[in-house]
Amino acid sequence: MIYEKYIKVLYIDLTQKKIRIDHRKDLCDYLGGVGVATKLLEENLKPELDVLDEQQPIILAIGAASTVFPVITKTVAMFRSPLTGELGESYAGGRLAMTLFMAGYDAIVITGKSKSTSYLTISRNNVEFKDARAFAGMSNDKIGRNIREREPGGGKRSIIRIGPAGENLVKYASVCVDTYRHFGRLGLGAVFGSKNLKAITVLGDKNLPIKNFKEYFKVFQEIYQRVTDTEIMSKYHDVGTPINIEPLNAAGALPTKNLKQGVFECGDKISGDTFAKNNLVRKMACTGCPVGCIHIGQYRREFDKGYEYEAVSVGYDYELIFALGSFLGIKSSDEVLQLIEEVEKAGMDAMSAGVVLGWATEALAKKLVNEEQTLVNLAFGNTENYLKAIQYISIRKNEFYSYLGEGVDKASDVYGGKDFAMALGKNEMPGYHTGYGAIVGATVGARHSHLCNGGYSLDQSMKEFDKEKMVNALFEEEKERCMLNSLIICLFARKVYDRKTIISVLNSIGYDLTNDDLTAIGERIYKSKLRIKKSLGFDLKEVKLPKRFFETPSMSGILDEKLTYEMIEMYNNKTEELLAKES
Repeated sequence: MIYEKYIKVLYIDLTQKKIRIDHRKDLCDYLGGVGVATKLLEENLKPELDVLDEQQPIILAIGAASTVFPVITKTVAMFRSPLTGELGESYAGGRLAMTLFMAGYDAIVITGKSKSTSYLTISRNNVEFKDARAFAGMSNDKIGRNIREREPGGGKRSIIRIGPAGENLVKYASVCVDTYRHFGRLGLGAVFGSKNLKAITVLGDKNLPIKNFKEYFKVFQEIYQRVTDTEIMSKYHDVGTPINIEPLNAAGALPTKNLKQGVFECGDKISGDTFAKNNLVRKMACTGCPVGCIHIGQYRREFDKGYEYEAVSVGYDYELIFALGSFLGIKSSDEVLQLIEEVEKAGMDAMSAGVVLGWATEALAKKLVNEEQTLVNLAFGNTENYLKAIQYISIRKNEFYSYLGEGVDKASDVYGGKDFAMALGKNEMPGYHTGYGAIVGATVGARHSHLCNGGYSLDQSMKEFDKEKMVNALFEEEKERCMLNSLIICLFARKVYDRKTIISVLNSIGYDLTNDDLTAIGERIYKSKLRIKKSLGFDLKEVKLPKRFFETPSMSGILDEKLTYEMIEMYNNKTEELLAKES
């Protein structure tokens, strides 16, 4: 908490229904956010136990400057990923960071398992354990509505919850945050489900005056102006991230039909401009952000005979349009929104769901599985059957859909088709087939995400490919983002928050940090992540990549498989050298 020389951690034991609050001075070296969360995960993790054992922890943490500066809006969740078996790390916006801040907590550690389906109400110095058996099986939207009706309160409240996929332990189940934000990747929803934890509501009412208001406000205004009066953030407000569809498609970098193609012939029908013209009805923002990058689209759905329609509102962005659009050969913005809404209700990560269904479609076409197993004819472009398949995954309808719920890596272990099971480090691929940076970056990234080190961006910005420069850039960016995520800055604003600005921000609210301190913090956090991965048995040398990555031309042309593995080895050597420094 700002102005304090400690990190306030709330520990919750679901089994014993007990709590404790610790004031951890030692955690200040990790600043906040992902730094504190990583260290708490390292302390509380049980590598020897099953990934979903009730003793495995869920860590939630806010950053060192959460809510008090523009676009510093995120909360981080750290856990052992049921999808990959190793480091789980996910971020969400919404109101959660603000309510945790106003409830007075820097971090929460949740362990144990409730005897029956339950939810938590967390407020300042108080936690209530509540019966949620009546909520069992409910979709995300219904859970939110029921809790709001049961728990009357003001706007300083956040509700996070899981859908049926989380309850049924789908390994890429998500956690919905305040309707339109999510802890999406790597299966936090399944960890909630394994603990019989259906939802958490956080209420905050603490008032924390700024001490040196003049200095703080000067820094605040400078950042606010850069965010609102320059072009740095404007694209996120206007069309939003879907603006990437057309240029990536034109460059041959838009994964299409299970990456059989890098170009989608109907890309213009699901472009950002098409969504904006045909579907966009509203823009929203996370609490504390003036940008408004959350784009809400509508489509009409018939709910009864006699032309009875309702307008359905759905949040959309680039990653969702890729995964549930081009990757599945879906040819209209309305159909993409339908699939997004179905994934939302089920409570699954959209990227994983889309990539899993892409593999299943091709597996059926290649007769690795049959329609008795898939129950419907999965075919690229068939929205109706994909809608059914999403439901079947969320309830584990049969053995085939149970394996789909384990992720594409596991499903391909069982049924074959490993060469076109599009995962990197067991995490389903993101929407960028740009070149070596995208593949190597997601493979070596601490959580196997394109957001670990922005490799896809390096592909687009590096004028002339150089493997050593690429590997070094990935390594340095990985550490830098560890530092950024200790504040926790929305990565859309990473160009706003340069080192000089970050130091001004922190020092205006009671810190005394230098540029060297920031470097040390990023490296300290990254080392903790590497130690966690090592304790869970992860080894970069054992990673195998699908052949499809080297068959379908990327933005950078056909990629060399041998060179890709060589770069992964180079990166691995750098991480081993980093860890060796502290031995």
